[in-house]
Amino acid sequence: MAGIRLPPEDADVSQVARQVSAVDLISDDDRSVAADSWSIKSEYGSTLDDEQRHADATEALSAAAYRAPSDYSSDKEEPDAEAVSSLLGFQSYWDATYADELANFREHGHAGEVWFGADVMEIVASWTKTLCLGVSQRHLPNHVDNANHVSAGEPEKELSSWSVLDVGTGNGLLLQELAKQGFSDLTGTDYSEGAIDLARSLADRAEFTNIKFLVDDVLDTKLDKKFQLVVDKGTLDAIGLHPDGPLKRLMYWDSISGLVASGGLLVITSCNSTKDELIQEVEAFNQRSGASPESDTTVDLDASRDPPPFQYIDHVRSYPTFTFGGSVGSRVATVAFLRN
Repeated sequence: MAGIRLPPEDADVSQVARQVSAVDLISDDDRSVAADSWSIKSEYGSTLDDEQRHADATEALSAAAYRAPSDYSSDKEEPDAEAVSSLLGFQSYWDATYADELANFREHGHAGEVWFGADVMEIVASWTKTLCLGVSQRHLPNHVDNANHVSAGEPEKELSSWSVLDVGTGNGLLLQELAKQGFSDLTGTDYSEGAIDLARSLADRAEFTNIKFLVDDVLDTKLDKKFQLVVDKGTLDAIGLHPDGPLKRLMYWDSISGLVASGGLLVITSCNSTKDELIQEVEAFNQRSGASPESDTTVDLDASRDPPPFQYIDHVRSYPTFTFGGSVGSRVATVAFLRN
């Protein structure tokens, strides 16, 4: 996870500073509890008892006034801005989390949490591969016309030519899944040095030596290249959980649009936003970028007007990530956008 850089301390952000100080005093167990509001116990290893994990996660969700979205509909009540902010929005939380996970890896060999679950990660990686091959071969949904497509050829060669960036890579396991699908030009970034150290260690152990990992904040990126595929699994969610989440989400779109190459794809996996909400957020960014308000991000565009920066292409059916008492606690939406 990556994406939030804390502002300098002054009178306007004193409240944020106090919250960050509080984070530093939180126990290891409390950090694990907050993290579990987004994850499930996976085959990659966990250090918490199942019963305690579920009980604590339920309490954390209740404390944050978290409400699970209903599949892809946009009929959620408008949340209170302060209620939805969370420890997960602060870099200090992630630094502490990945320091713990790195120590756990070195001591026990555990990879740590798989955000949204291993099954979802595998499904997203496989679906993304199919989508990229469709872009390469122009086999896209009828509403999309990609004039900047990659030339068709052998699937293996096509995927190896795709440059891939995972923003907020965390432990880097999504990039490992993409490598298994045939991608080879892979880069992962995270603003937490501990996350990058863990990702490198896990990739080396699995012999994925071609994956590059860099410390970088997506909101203040130092990357000077564009990628044909940019993936985000939970990073936009974390950004939205910061007290300044709405502003930071605007910064996110300004930054991410400069990282996706023309004709490339942006694939976002979220448990806090529905498909419709992500599309609405993209449409708002398109309008801020000067695209015609009448432009529809899901239809062919008239050649007489400038196309919007992003077009919606497709999505993956949502998947439950964990349950409490038989009810779904969170659902994951994965949505793909084409960069014009």
